[in-house]
Amino acid sequence: MKLDITALGTFYEMAREGAGLAAGRLTRMTDVETRVGVTKLNFMRGSEIRTEFADGTPKVGIRVELDGGLEGHSLIIFERDAALRIVQTLVAESGDTEFDDMNQSAMSELGQIMNAGFIDGWADVLGTAIDVSTPSFIEGTTAEPFIGDLDAAPDDNDLALLFQSQIEAVDTEIGFKHYLFPERDSMAEILEQHGDPKSRGIEYDKLAGFDEMAQQGAKEVASNITTLTGMDTSVKIRRLKFASLEAIPQEIDDEMLVGVAHELDGTPSGYLLFLFDEQSAREVVKATLPNPPEEGFGELGKSAIKELGNIMASGFIDGWANVLGTTIDHSPPQYIHDFGAAVIDPVIIQLGQNQDFAFVFDTVIMANDREFDCSIYAIPDEQDLERALNDLNVDKIEDAETKADFRMDELENA
Repeated sequence: MKLDITALGTFYEMAREGAGLAAGRLTRMTDVETRVGVTKLNFMRGSEIRTEFADGTPKVGIRVELDGGLEGHSLIIFERDAALRIVQTLVAESGDTEFDDMNQSAMSELGQIMNAGFIDGWADVLGTAIDVSTPSFIEGTTAEPFIGDLDAAPDDNDLALLFQSQIEAVDTEIGFKHYLFPERDSMAEILEQHGDPKSRGIEYDKLAGFDEMAQQGAKEVASNITTLTGMDTSVKIRRLKFASLEAIPQEIDDEMLVGVAHELDGTPSGYLLFLFDEQSAREVVKATLPNPPEEGFGELGKSAIKELGNIMASGFIDGWANVLGTTIDHSPPQYIHDFGAAVIDPVIIQLGQNQDFAFVFDTVIMANDREFDCSIYAIPDEQDLERALNDLNVDKIEDAETKADFRMDELENA
């Protein structure tokens, strides 16, 4: 199966159109004003999908099977308490705490109507008819009841294309997530129909290989941080996202952030950002400087953050270059200290001159014993990425050297 940027863009528009229709139908049924959150096409491994479900919150889902122009399953998930609040707006005599037959019926009807909103949007974009089964009502606290019996749900180490849409109710605590699990053969057929005939596309297994390269590079980043700071760190790549450039800033937390940005030159080119919340950045400075500033970051603190960014960038991209057989240089670190999306807007503006979408590695590094986390955004140029992955030897990935050499005294003397 080949992933063509043009065809993936069609899928993204399809997901966004469906989310808008579903939000409108939720508003009409409940008189609750809604807004569409971020719509995403995620490439996620089965282990991460299951982790996302298993957050300890009881959930309610309405699932339908799709046939015709698109095959697979469409699933709407509410937190259980939110679903009960919705039922109370639909059924006057609804009970407060249980999903009896009446409450299940009301939620199933609502879920069917909302699923139909998504599906109608997809059908409009694809110019096809999609048939929908009778809805199934599901309760659970893990992924198993919701997707355990689906052929399209990936195993722990498999990479699957997953549609995710989030719709929030304005001024209330009601919200939900939507997932589409398309059947692989059906997905491949649509990609072929809507792709650019001039594009070589990206083989699916090579994109999975690129994700594995990022996993290895991120682990090297965590190892370097442990060496430098003495903080035991762990790494987690949550997903490889295919997103509209304009949607990426919406995912940045609305808080003051500290970080570094690097421009990548080579194959692939692009940008690499490491973002810390202010408290995490202070913890990093405390751990790397013998006499850290008491307030703010000061020039020494800024230098420490920048040098750590240099070392992390090397750890993240050296493995890519080795596996791809290319040279990837990165610019000196640019220090960032700004609020929310402002930290990434310059990157989006620069990339937006030549492309509308991007693949983004969404990675978080966490310390086990101190308040510390780092989000990594690796955003390659899409044309460079396509060329590089077409030449990728997937069998070389596991044996690739990812170690980035550095000297401790470089940071201590910064």
